[in-house]
Amino acid sequence: MAYPYQDPTRSIPERVEDLLSRMTFEEKAAQMHALWLILSEDGRHRPRQDDFTGGTDPEAVKRTLGHGLGQITRPLGTHGVDAQRGVRALNSLQKLLREETRLGIPALAHEECLVGLMARGATLFPSALAYSATWNPGLIERTAQAIGREARSVGCHQGLAPVFDVSRDVRWGRTEETLGEDPYLVGVMGTRFVRGLQGEKRDLLATLKHYAGHSFSEGARNHGPVHLGWRELNDVFLLPFEMAVKLAHAGAVMPAYHDLDGEPCHASRYLLREVLRGEWGFDGLIVADYIGISLLYQHHNVAGDPAEAAAIAFNAGLDIELPADDCASHLGEALKRGLISMETIEDTVRRILTEKIRMGLFEKPYADEGAVTLQTPEAVELAREVARQSIAILENRGVLPLDLHGSERIAVIGPTADDPLALLAGYSFPVHLILTEVGESAGQVVTPKAALEKAFGAEWSCRRAIQRELRSGCPPICCASPAWRGGASWSPASSSSRSEPPAWTSASAPQSK
Repeated sequence: MAYPYQDPTRSIPERVEDLLSRMTFEEKAAQMHALWLILSEDGRHRPRQDDFTGGTDPEAVKRTLGHGLGQITRPLGTHGVDAQRGVRALNSLQKLLREETRLGIPALAHEECLVGLMARGATLFPSALAYSATWNPGLIERTAQAIGREARSVGCHQGLAPVFDVSRDVRWGRTEETLGEDPYLVGVMGTRFVRGLQGEKRDLLATLKHYAGHSFSEGARNHGPVHLGWRELNDVFLLPFEMAVKLAHAGAVMPAYHDLDGEPCHASRYLLREVLRGEWGFDGLIVADYIGISLLYQHHNVAGDPAEAAAIAFNAGLDIELPADDCASHLGEALKRGLISMETIEDTVRRILTEKIRMGLFEKPYADEGAVTLQTPEAVELAREVARQSIAILENRGVLPLDLHGSERIAVIGPTADDPLALLAGYSFPVHLILTEVGESAGQVVTPKAALEKAFGAEWSCRRAIQRELRSGCPPICCASPAWRGGASWSPASSSSRSEPPAWTSASAPQSK
């Protein structure tokens, strides 16, 4: 006999309240965190062990899954796995949750998707800075739609994008993640990205991050404190978030690592409850940045231990701990110590269950492994169009467009001219932090060297280079030049004393004009 929460004909609030009334404390707490696992098709899921998360004991994982799970962290983006195999592994986890737990609550699966779905074989799009450089909101909305189609096809329910940080200090190492330095431009482009990614049904949650002021940290450090007046905070750094919440009905928000005027964002009732939910009417999920709750006791020192950190964050308005359960697993202790109330826990779980039921997870918990759709010709052409429109020509002294039939020699300067990884953004699958030892292929990337070779043929050769570049100690890459392969030589020391750029020399190379 089906319970009311299992009946799709009933209203969402009715289903939520029925389900919530049946849950034990352990089942409620399990909904308030994710687990970062290496999923397996045979169901032998194991914890991801590293210095970043610390990992979790396999037996603890099994016990935790017995109570259910709020989210699964990057099921395909965690490791190099074929998309269909990754979907089968995700489905095996969902099958366990649906059929081997008491209440059968599916998990939300999240992935990174700022510059394309961060999974093997997905389309690689240009950086977020390139998005804004197109000055074409419609194009970026179509880009997000393409990313959303790929994400949905692998069973993803939440994408950790876009980034709404307004660039203010180019020393900040995450500047390439941003949509630029103008708050209105960031708001417009980001809002259109949210619309495209989520679609009309909001069946894939976009995640606005990093809320707020993250890009204006002291010394441009990633976790550094932020010192802002309230007017500048509102007019510059909160504006894009407000636009996306009100104009695009954004489904999720992620607080930032830093503290603002001494208060960590993950602990800010003002930002999370009063502004986001109260003033703006946000009705989605607030998810922690990875280890963001842990930093409350590890870095900010506003909590003495994981239990207190969990209580502070969830009292402030957070809904789900990512990427794992470092602090949420101590909610029972926090409850016993009077640091958090059952009412607060139930309010949090109510929001999580509301989204799961609204998105149809109970009716469709599994992804169709036969419908995985990655890197279609249309998506690849869309990525190419974003790249085209993002290019800004600062000066043209009659050199462009290049004459395919001319006799000019072309110098390609710098070691990254033939490095595909150098052309990808930080959240592209082959270059992301967690994949540094995997060696994923970036074969779909066309480097400048490869593109020029294709346009001009493999026989053309570099003859002269720009003196300024040579003096920096950076040799030019001679694209497919038989002369270069035959033994051309170059010395940066010898170039500094010449008034003319030095020529490449080779016994088989013709003299430059």
